[in-house]
Amino acid sequence: MKKLILTTAALALTAGIASADGHGKTVRMGTEGAYAPWNFVNDAGEIDGFERELGDELCKRAKLTCEWVKNDWDSIIPNLVSGNYDTIIAGMSITPERDEVIDFTQAYTPPDPSAYVAMSADVEVEGGVIAAQATTIQAAFVAEQGWTLVEFATPDETVAAVKNGEADAVLADKSFLDTVAGTDGLVMLERMEQIGGGVGMGVRESDQELKATFDAAIQSMKDDGTLNAMIAKWEVASQW
Repeated sequence: MKKLILTTAALALTAGIASADGHGKTVRMGTEGAYAPWNFVNDAGEIDGFERELGDELCKRAKLTCEWVKNDWDSIIPNLVSGNYDTIIAGMSITPERDEVIDFTQAYTPPDPSAYVAMSADVEVEGGVIAAQATTIQAAFVAEQGWTLVEFATPDETVAAVKNGEADAVLADKSFLDTVAGTDGLVMLERMEQIGGGVGMGVRESDQELKATFDAAIQSMKDDGTLNAMIAKWEVASQW
């Protein structure tokens, strides 16, 4: 669903995860912490949201100890490759471009539709200035259409650009824009875009055992209905 990083990276470092069955291993979970309801920092200063709850449950099932690491979006893949944490769990769509640099688990949500928010329901996006977070699938989509694109480092900055008149609309995951539509005069447009694939956990290409561990945990949550219940609770995507 969310983002498209084309950054090339160095060869992956060894993660230090010894076995696929976990049993007490500590895994550092990297996330952005700025994309509600997927991941955000709550009033207590802690990582919260759908992916925090999901990641904790996956680690519980895999008998792993989770430690959460907040990292800016634009460096989230390079810092995984560099060994600053062991996974990315940050609303990241599985794309061929990213898969050239890192590996992914199976998807834990289907694709989330991308939507537009503007200050008026009459905005024509094809002739307008569209804001999107840099290195996302939405930014790539706007560029591919040949429309006027303005990119920002954070999701909040894209919304601010619409409110201050710097952009006519913002394109982002509908689940994120649901949190801002209806505030400060912002309205969601009827037009939607279906771009990107499902969302998965990113791991270093050298960490195939860790990938298999999380694949098994994700599948167990799909099989017993826990994952669909969590998706419905946080309203991040359609259910499986």
